[in-house]
Parts: sequence; C-alpha cells; structure tokens
Amino acid sequence: MKTDLISIAELGGDEISHLLALTARLKGDLAAGRPHAWLPGRTLALIFEKPSLRTRVTFETGMHQLGGDTIYLSPDDIQLGKRESVADIGSNLALWVDGIMARTFSHETILELARHAGVPVINGLSDMYHPCQVLADCFTISELRDDLSALRIVFVGDGNNMVHSWLHAAAKLSLDFTLVCPQGYEPDPDVLAKAEEAGTASLTVTHDVEEGTRGADVLYTDVWTSMGQEAEQERRRRAFAPYQVNQAMVEHAAADVVVMHCLPAHRGEEITAEVVDGPQSAVLRQAENRLHIQKAILAWLLGAKEAAL
Repeated sequence: MKTDLISIAELGGDEISHLLALTARLKGDLAAGRPHAWLPGRTLALIFEKPSLRTRVTFETGMHQLGGDTIYLSPDDIQLGKRESVADIGSNLALWVDGIMARTFSHETILELARHAGVPVINGLSDMYHPCQVLADCFTISELRDDLSALRIVFVGDGNNMVHSWLHAAAKLSLDFTLVCPQGYEPDPDVLAKAEEAGTASLTVTHDVEEGTRGADVLYTDVWTSMGQEAEQERRRRAFAPYQVNQAMVEHAAADVVVMHCLPAHRGEEITAEVVDGPQSAVLRQAENRLHIQKAILAWLLGAKEAAL
C-alpha cells in the first residue's frame, strides 16, 4: 500500500524522527563524497501550478543524486482540472512514474491527486500546508541546537500554510510553538484544534508582539502576501507593519536566537535586510536542507530498502 506526504498531520512522531535521522545520514554522506543511488530506474513527476526556485531545483537535484529521473510539468503542460480532470491526470501519471510531487494553489488538488494516483504523492506546497519546508526547518534547527523540545519557536506573521505545518510538527514533536499575528490573520481554527488534540505541544496564538517574541530561541517569518493574494497586498502591508522582524525584535529575543525565513524574502517588508543577511540568520542553511530532507522523503516513500523505517 502506498504512502503519501500530504501534511505532517499524517506522520507519526517516530516517522518524523526517522526522516530527520535519514536526512542527517544522506547529508553527511554526500558531503563526504559517498552519495547514495538508492532509486535507480525510478521516475518522479513534478507538477507546478506556481513558479518555483527551491522546490523545483531541490527535488530535481535530489532525485538525480538518488539515481532516478524527473519529468517537469509546467502549468501549461497539463493544465490541472482544465484540459483534463485532476483525477484523470493522477491515474494516468501513475501508469508511467513512481511518484508525483505537486506544487498547487488549492489543497484539494493535492488530495484529489492522492486519491486517484496509485503512486506516492508529495505535497510540494498548497494553500493549506508546506510540509517539506517545515520538515527541513526542523532538521535545520536540530543541527543548530541539541534539543528541539527545549526551544521556544516563534513565528511572526500570517497564520498561513507554513504555520499550519508548524502546528502539526509541534504537536508530533511536543514543541513550544507561538504564532504572533495581527487580528484576523490567525490560523485555520480546525487546523489549530487538530494540532492541539494530536499531542502535548505548547501552542499559542497571540497578537502581542512584545510578549510573544520575548526570549524566543527561534524567530521565523514569511512573506506577508503569498501568491494568489496580490489583491490584498496593501491591506496586508498595513496590518503587518508592526510585525516586521527587525534588529529590535532580534535583540528582544534570546541572545543566541536563530532567525529563519522560508524564502523568497521581501527585504524591508516582513524582515529587514540586516536581519535576514545577518549573523544569526539560518535562511541559506534552510534552503540547502530542502535538498537533503526531500531526498530522505523520496527514498522513504519510493521504497528504497536503505530508507525503511
């Protein structure tokens, strides 16, 4: 029976720990000149409704490093749900490839692909979740700090797909996670409730910037206006202006705070240039680790015996 990666909510804590350990092995072995061609002859279809830098390059590079191949499908190639139904696309692709990664606007598209494709489906991003990014972020923090559960992780900004994935990661790993956001930009209440029910994490949503960021071990932010929200840009800029991650906020956090951003960053909006490019920033390490976590995900989902739980 196939396994998909639709959201972190479907993963067990032991599966997340396994993926993080496998990521460390793959990253270390690659750095030592011992790459692993664990997926020879396997092919991954890459479906993109949204433009991409990190997602496309890391999945393509990762699959090639594992000995497999990729097929890039642009928005014009298959026109999901327009030229052909999502269900038909999923069932047809499963006849030819060993896995599907999709980066879509609607989360329902990911769910429908998974329902109809007889091969593993990976959510490369949807409007509800961004699981690969948050798993990469957990790995990044674990490289920089010994004990994830002892840290206070604070996300400053919109209660978006990144926050939804962080809530589920916090629940599965018993983390202390706080969202600091303007009123009206809280996470989906059903996602929050599901995360609260799923584990023993400390999950907080607050509108108080000073209280929410005080002593933070990790300060995380994302763009204020995501793709598809361009009509809301000016309203969002006004609402989020007091929530900018700047040097004053960094100094208000823990002395050794780690600053994170999933990129692309709009310097001067959600984060200042001196912070995102500063000495406490981990953004390039996060970007690098997308490659390594996704190699672990691919090896695990596509059945490499070396990656078995």
